[in-house]
Amino acid sequence: MRALTVEVQSSAGRILCCSIFRPGGRKLLGKGHLLSDDDVRMLKVEGMNDVWVTELEEGEIGEDEAVLAVASAMCCGSVEIRMAAGGRANLVATEDCCALVDDELLKQINCTSGVVIATVQNFRYILTGERLATIKSAPFAVSRTQLDAIISMLNERGPILQARPIRDPQVSVLYTDPVQGERARNLFESSIRARLDGLKARLSYSIAVAEEEEAVVRALQHLSRTNPTAILVASTTTPAGPEDVVGRALSRVGATLERFLAPVDPGTLTLLGYKGDTPILSAPCCFRSVKPNILDLLLPPMLAKYRVSGWEVACLGHGGLLS
Repeated sequence: MRALTVEVQSSAGRILCCSIFRPGGRKLLGKGHLLSDDDVRMLKVEGMNDVWVTELEEGEIGEDEAVLAVASAMCCGSVEIRMAAGGRANLVATEDCCALVDDELLKQINCTSGVVIATVQNFRYILTGERLATIKSAPFAVSRTQLDAIISMLNERGPILQARPIRDPQVSVLYTDPVQGERARNLFESSIRARLDGLKARLSYSIAVAEEEEAVVRALQHLSRTNPTAILVASTTTPAGPEDVVGRALSRVGATLERFLAPVDPGTLTLLGYKGDTPILSAPCCFRSVKPNILDLLLPPMLAKYRVSGWEVACLGHGGLLS
């Protein structure tokens, strides 16, 4: 990229190398602005004869074209690209969704030159119209070689960001207590409803039972037949491990254990299993509180019908200290 001075008369279609101000200090046009015919007329009225502009050299591509190419290759799902001034593209959600971010690929792209990407956190719940990411280029131009390397990496590895839509999520809840299930319902229902309301999810079915293996098995079987997006097990007890009542009940209904223990506080004693494609989540003590805990990290991807793996739960440790 090189800078040169040209006559205002012939400057249409060129990019300003620096901002232009009136003598009083009011800004007329900003650095990086693409001059139009209207701009040329305005500058002539202001009495300007020459402007300082940039010119692409061989092997370079303009900043707007570069960030648009990266934005188009790095995302998928319920998202649209909105260009902004100064070599920037923003990715905005077109419907309520969960952001899924390939953190390792993001780091690799950001280690290259010419373009950088900032995203929201992985598993973040995003409302329609919220920004998911921004892509910014070096001023004015990017080396075509660098851009080709980034696009090649994205084409080979897949998108960095997926905006996975959350559509009409329905949650079933099993309340359990060693003495009386209704005690658990009384303790947890209001906070569970508040959390689900914040995610625009509907509590479709709930059952309260004593925390006995046979009763929990029957309840899980019944809730599974309702085809919920997710099943939450809200228990007043703290399990020692998957060999306790809830874990044994999961095994008996044909669910597979994905993970016990999460590097998140509050939420370390989380138990996650799947019956078919339906996640079953037990997070002792977390259901009673509306303060940030592991439910806020795992519910968005579950409601987006994304299968969270045990490895992904293990990766929550960085930033997992929530309070």
